[in-house]
Amino acid sequence: MTSLNRRVAVCAIGVALAVTATACSSSKKGGGNSNQSGSASNSGTGALNTTKGGTLYYLTKRPVEHWDPQRTYIGRDLADASRLFYRTLTQLKPDNTLVPDLATDTGKASDGNKTWTFTLKSGPKWQDGSPVTCADIKYGVSRTFAVNTITGGPNYAIQFLDIPSKPDGSSQYEGPYTKKGQALYDKAVTCSGSTITFHLKKPVGDFNYAVSGALSAFAPFKASQDKAAQSNYQIFSDGPYMLQGTWQEGKGGTFVRNPQYDASTDTPGIRLALPDKIVWTEGLTDETIFDRLLKDQGTDQFAVTDRSAPPAYQVRVAAEKSRVTNPDTPFVDYLLPNFKKLTNPLVRQALAVAVDKTSWITAYGGPALAKPANSIILPTVTGYKDFGNVFGAPDSGDPAKAKALLQQAGVPTPYPIHFTYNGGTPTTDAEASSMKQAWEKAGFKVTLEGLTDTYYDVIQNPSNNQKYDVTWAGWGADWPNASTVVPPLFDSRVNLSTSSNGQDYGWYASNTTNSAIDAAYNEQDTSKRNAMWGDLSETLAKDVAYIPLDIEKFLRLHGSKVTNYGENAASNGYPAIGQIGVSG
Repeated sequence: MTSLNRRVAVCAIGVALAVTATACSSSKKGGGNSNQSGSASNSGTGALNTTKGGTLYYLTKRPVEHWDPQRTYIGRDLADASRLFYRTLTQLKPDNTLVPDLATDTGKASDGNKTWTFTLKSGPKWQDGSPVTCADIKYGVSRTFAVNTITGGPNYAIQFLDIPSKPDGSSQYEGPYTKKGQALYDKAVTCSGSTITFHLKKPVGDFNYAVSGALSAFAPFKASQDKAAQSNYQIFSDGPYMLQGTWQEGKGGTFVRNPQYDASTDTPGIRLALPDKIVWTEGLTDETIFDRLLKDQGTDQFAVTDRSAPPAYQVRVAAEKSRVTNPDTPFVDYLLPNFKKLTNPLVRQALAVAVDKTSWITAYGGPALAKPANSIILPTVTGYKDFGNVFGAPDSGDPAKAKALLQQAGVPTPYPIHFTYNGGTPTTDAEASSMKQAWEKAGFKVTLEGLTDTYYDVIQNPSNNQKYDVTWAGWGADWPNASTVVPPLFDSRVNLSTSSNGQDYGWYASNTTNSAIDAAYNEQDTSKRNAMWGDLSETLAKDVAYIPLDIEKFLRLHGSKVTNYGENAASNGYPAIGQIGVSG
């Protein structure tokens, strides 16, 4: 899953500021980890205050890009939607344990993990009172195949379901709007009463994680409510909350209780649904958010945020010991060369060798706030391989070696490159400036472009594929295995579209890599399969399909009248909105 924004945190200064010592330790599990700091934190595993009522306020800067379940693929929004208004066949508990949600169990596999069957519960309803049916789930999954309309979401359905491909690698089924290849889809996904069966083209031993709220791409969608691309913010709920009125892009919206939701149909502890109302406000600056949270007055006493404290606020935020949290992020930050433009492998190698991770992290706030990464897979995710820097460069970069590579490439210098990043804050702009300096020492001429509004939908747009030479991105495993890192990012067969590059923002395409992905999926031995993912991550780094940067932490503050506050693995390190309540 993609990360939404750059994050700021504090650890080393915590001792001086009397932040608890555990705030500096890591307790990662799976694709994320439980929060470890502050007496107000709660990972969801201890006793919780279950008092209902009141209004929770959610303060943020970054607008939601998609609420459409088949288009959502940002960690914050996946975590919130799965707790508020979209249910899925299975769900993750706060500790990343898989449990049933709409289904009666976590699925039954057969045919060597190539066939998966789920039976739906009889009670769940949509907000209009109609039951959630097998047909709704089948229709929701079908929308993923409309790649020119339903853009931005994960492509696991296209990758996994047993539907033939066209010569160019795209699916012969084109989704419910054209119905081209509909018979092929109807054979791959079948309904028999309340039982849905998925026929896969290859073994997927953890497919029951793919249909969980970790993604939402396999969530049901009621066909009568579908307005194609216009459904992006038109929430139709089968969860405990529903949208009051309409969602205002860039401003937000208000969620109220869904009277058709029956908690008895839900797995205990997944959705406490404590506040009567949740008011979501977008478009606030980070400084405004933390000014308000530090004052802790009025409605801000009942407020949470997904944002991290700006550098100038770190000391004051860390001093609020009862309200500060400092969880690890589930994301790796990395760079992506554009393979449509940077076709010379030596130029890509020069970029990678010149990257100064030390200066990048210093600009971010120092080694206490982040550490260098050498892989796109987190060390805590199954399938991680520790291969160091594939080009032997130090974390501070090697400009002399990079210059030699450019000379060997036979390109004119200074070589011009356009670097786009998720900008709009002093921190991200400082990081980009440090990268520019490092690259220009190595013989590049760098143009910076910081996108300050939406981000991923811009770099996914094919109309920009001749503009950006290098882009910044962040990624976290969809569930605790490298199978949710390498294939969604680098299998070019699932990133084919005329309106989106899927999650491959660098337009990477390699038949060799695609074949290696297939081989890993088909490997029945779990240990061998995990080792194959690690080998692939190393091969991709050598091809400069990605340039790893760092692994970071969050630093957050919440209002004094927020109860059960915490971040956990299933919330992707963001506020665990499924457990949070308010008091007073």
